[in-house]
Amino acid sequence: MGFLRKFLVISALFGTLGGASLALAAEPAKAVEAAKDLVLKGDAKCTGCHDESDDAGPNMIDLHPSVLSIGKTRHGTQADGRTPSCSDCHGESEKHLKHRGSGAPPATDVTFGKKSKTDIATRNESCLNCHQGGNRVGWQSSSHGTQDVACTSCHQVHARNDRVMGKLTQTETCFTCHKEQRAQINKPSHHPIVEGKMNCSSCHNVHSDNPKHLSKGSTNETCYTCHMEKRGPFVHNHQPVTEDCGICHQPHGTTTASLLKTRSPFLCQECHNMTGHPGQSFGLPTGPTTNTSALGTVGRGCLNCHTNIHGGNSTQNSATAGRFRR
Repeated sequence: MGFLRKFLVISALFGTLGGASLALAAEPAKAVEAAKDLVLKGDAKCTGCHDESDDAGPNMIDLHPSVLSIGKTRHGTQADGRTPSCSDCHGESEKHLKHRGSGAPPATDVTFGKKSKTDIATRNESCLNCHQGGNRVGWQSSSHGTQDVACTSCHQVHARNDRVMGKLTQTETCFTCHKEQRAQINKPSHHPIVEGKMNCSSCHNVHSDNPKHLSKGSTNETCYTCHMEKRGPFVHNHQPVTEDCGICHQPHGTTTASLLKTRSPFLCQECHNMTGHPGQSFGLPTGPTTNTSALGTVGRGCLNCHTNIHGGNSTQNSATAGRFRR
């Protein structure tokens, strides 16, 4: 009876340990079944590894955003049926998902970093599958699109605050490539971009195929958005004004007042030579005179007399009525 009792005790002990082992083995399976999407539909297979530990910290989050920070963007809006999943942008990435063991896993099917080996057309296609039409309808034939600029060269999809969308940070993104405009915008006469009152997209639509990526169909139409008093029509039109504001103005910035490319009379004399308006060498008049041929270089600012240079509405019946004077 003593032997039988020991046998029963040992059997019961092994049965208990076996049951515990089965329960422990069932726990991982139960945990996998309980895994839920955190941000995007179907992201549980990604967020099992890419969790809060990916966060670069509060001071670097906009430069190196974590994977989960996409939940703070429009791409993470769960109530919007158009919200993409991880695989919509990065592909199914089976090799990446099935990686086990030490070492870095294989890259996803589509990557977007600076060292990405995915061709730009494929990267952009991930964006254009949704963002096509409207203001972006001309992207493929635009100078950016034809020169292999990737959407992610400017945009940060996972960042809480995309730098290119901010009024104060957008210009830094553009100036990464457009260094000449960076220098011009810091000249004494400039549009209030440095002051934060406007930015590049106030005049430009970088997704369009318009000349110079202008937000309107022409330079003048873009300028008239703010400077509507220059639109006219006038009784007497100044032809360079009606043709292109850029003939006289450098919109990004100059060292001359009113964004003029150079000061008068030099700017005006590019079109108006001395046969139309007498030009003289340096000298001072010997006495009071109203004769322009004797004024020398005194007061040689054309706008001193021709104040309505963009166009005049004078109805006087005189020879000087159409000369843009007040």
